[in-house]
Amino acid sequence: MTESRPPFPPFDEVTARQKVQAAEDAWNTKDPIRVSLAYTVDSEWRNRATFVKGRDAIVEFLTGKWEREIDYALRKSLWTFGGNRIAVRFQYESHNEAGQWFRSYGNENWEFDDNGLMRRREASINDVPISESERRIFGRRPDDERGPEHYIPLH
Repeated sequence: MTESRPPFPPFDEVTARQKVQAAEDAWNTKDPIRVSLAYTVDSEWRNRATFVKGRDAIVEFLTGKWEREIDYALRKSLWTFGGNRIAVRFQYESHNEAGQWFRSYGNENWEFDDNGLMRRREASINDVPISESERRIFGRRPDDERGPEHYIPLH
């Protein structure tokens, strides 16, 4: 059986937005196994200065990430798309064991296979310390905040 994850490339604006929202929703579950199933078995990642290859390594990476990044909550938005590639920008908030909150800003470049599985992910991320009172991302995006008109503020 061939694995697949619609929508499939080539992407148009509607299907690219669907992919971005599906990724945001999956990552907000903080379930490494569920998230890993959106990637090819040999998917290659660069996440900051860490290089990851394959689903098992993705699960291991995400397990450690969400152990360190407590109360993680993410927002993604479509930047651009073409063919089998999508670029997104994102922000997430989390805190460490000491209770320090961070807002992490980033950009990702994604490449998909013909079955809609991501085979390459490159992420550049910067962390900014914030106070708990500065938080603006709380859990899963509510249904009334979905769609292209919901902008992620720059800062």
